[in-house]
Amino acid sequence: MAFGRWFPLDQAAANAPATPGVVQVRLARGLIDYPTGRSAMIHYAAAVDLRQAVAELARAHPGREWLCRFADPEPGTGARGGPDVMLSELLTAFRRRFGAPPGFPE
Repeated sequence: MAFGRWFPLDQAAANAPATPGVVQVRLARGLIDYPTGRSAMIHYAAAVDLRQAVAELARAHPGREWLCRFADPEPGTGARGGPDVMLSELLTAFRRRFGAPPGFPE
Protein backbone atom coordinates (compact mmCIF):
# COMPACT_ATOMS: atom_id res chain seq x y z
CA MET A 1 0.00 0.00 0.00
CA ALA A 2 1.53 3.28 -1.07
CA PHE A 3 0.60 6.62 0.44
CA GLY A 4 1.40 9.91 -1.27
CA ARG A 5 2.91 13.03 0.24
CA TRP A 6 1.61 14.84 3.31
CA PHE A 7 -0.62 17.94 3.07
CA PRO A 8 -1.77 20.29 5.84
CA LEU A 9 -5.39 19.52 6.76
CA ASP A 10 -6.62 22.90 5.49
CA GLN A 11 -5.03 22.21 2.07
CA ALA A 12 -5.65 18.47 1.84
CA ALA A 13 -9.02 18.56 0.06
CA ALA A 14 -7.54 20.63 -2.77
CA ASN A 15 -4.90 17.92 -3.25
CA ALA A 16 -6.99 14.81 -2.61
CA PRO A 17 -8.30 12.72 -5.49
CA ALA A 18 -12.09 12.44 -5.85
CA THR A 19 -11.72 8.65 -5.87
CA PRO A 20 -12.11 5.83 -3.35
CA GLY A 21 -9.22 5.29 -0.99
CA VAL A 22 -7.86 5.70 2.51
CA VAL A 23 -6.80 8.86 4.30
CA GLN A 24 -4.19 8.86 7.05
CA VAL A 25 -4.02 11.79 9.49
CA ARG A 26 -1.17 12.67 11.82
CA LEU A 27 -0.15 15.51 14.09
CA ALA A 28 2.09 18.06 12.40
CA ARG A 29 4.19 18.14 15.58
CA GLY A 30 4.48 15.94 18.60
CA LEU A 31 3.39 12.46 19.55
CA ILE A 32 0.49 10.89 21.40
CA ASP A 33 1.03 8.28 24.10
CA TYR A 34 -0.64 4.97 23.34
CA PRO A 35 -0.51 1.94 25.68
CA THR A 36 2.56 0.39 24.02
CA GLY A 37 4.25 3.31 22.32
CA ARG A 38 4.00 6.81 20.94
CA SER A 39 2.80 7.90 17.52
CA ALA A 40 1.85 11.02 15.59
CA MET A 41 -0.92 9.07 13.81
CA ILE A 42 -4.41 9.99 14.97
CA HIS A 43 -6.87 8.84 12.30
CA TYR A 44 -7.40 6.50 9.37
CA ALA A 45 -10.57 6.40 7.28
CA ALA A 46 -11.83 4.71 4.14
CA ALA A 47 -13.87 6.85 1.76
CA VAL A 48 -15.69 6.56 -1.53
CA ASP A 49 -14.54 10.11 -2.35
CA LEU A 50 -11.32 11.12 -0.61
CA ARG A 51 -11.67 14.80 -1.53
CA GLN A 52 -15.12 15.03 0.04
CA ALA A 53 -14.06 13.06 3.14
CA VAL A 54 -11.05 15.29 3.77
CA ALA A 55 -13.08 18.47 3.21
CA GLU A 56 -15.58 17.25 5.83
CA LEU A 57 -12.75 16.40 8.22
CA ALA A 58 -11.26 19.89 7.81
CA ARG A 59 -14.65 21.52 8.45
CA ALA A 60 -15.15 19.40 11.57
CA HIS A 61 -11.67 20.27 12.94
CA PRO A 62 -10.84 23.83 11.81
CA GLY A 63 -7.43 25.23 12.67
CA ARG A 64 -5.91 21.88 13.64
CA GLU A 65 -2.26 21.42 12.77
CA TRP A 66 -2.74 18.00 11.25
CA LEU A 67 -1.29 16.46 8.10
CA CYS A 68 -3.12 14.15 5.68
CA ARG A 69 -2.03 11.78 2.97
CA PHE A 70 -3.89 9.37 0.73
CA ALA A 71 -3.67 5.87 -0.70
CA ASP A 72 -5.99 4.49 -3.31
CA PRO A 73 -6.86 0.87 -4.11
CA GLU A 74 -6.10 1.13 -7.81
CA PRO A 75 -4.03 -1.60 -9.44
CA GLY A 76 -0.32 -1.10 -8.96
CA THR A 77 -0.58 0.61 -5.55
CA GLY A 78 -0.03 -2.57 -3.60
CA ALA A 79 -3.52 -2.43 -2.10
CA ARG A 80 -5.61 -5.56 -1.86
CA GLY A 81 -9.39 -5.57 -1.70
CA GLY A 82 -10.32 -1.90 -1.79
CA PRO A 83 -10.50 0.89 0.79
CA ASP A 84 -12.32 -1.05 3.51
CA VAL A 85 -9.78 -3.88 3.43
CA MET A 86 -6.92 -1.37 3.39
CA LEU A 87 -8.41 0.40 6.41
CA SER A 88 -8.89 -2.85 8.31
CA GLU A 89 -5.25 -3.83 7.69
CA LEU A 90 -3.96 -0.43 8.81
CA LEU A 91 -6.04 -0.42 11.99
CA THR A 92 -5.05 -3.99 12.85
CA ALA A 93 -1.36 -3.16 12.42
CA PHE A 94 -1.72 0.03 14.46
CA ARG A 95 -3.50 -1.74 17.33
CA ARG A 96 -0.90 -4.51 17.31
CA ARG A 97 1.97 -2.02 17.50
CA PHE A 98 0.51 0.63 19.84
CA GLY A 99 -2.03 -1.32 21.92
CA ALA A 100 -5.04 0.82 20.97
CA PRO A 101 -6.68 2.30 17.89
CA PRO A 102 -5.56 5.75 16.72
CA GLY A 103 -7.56 8.60 18.18
CA PHE A 104 -8.01 12.34 17.89
CA PRO A 105 -6.26 14.32 20.64
CA GLU A 106 -8.57 16.01 23.11
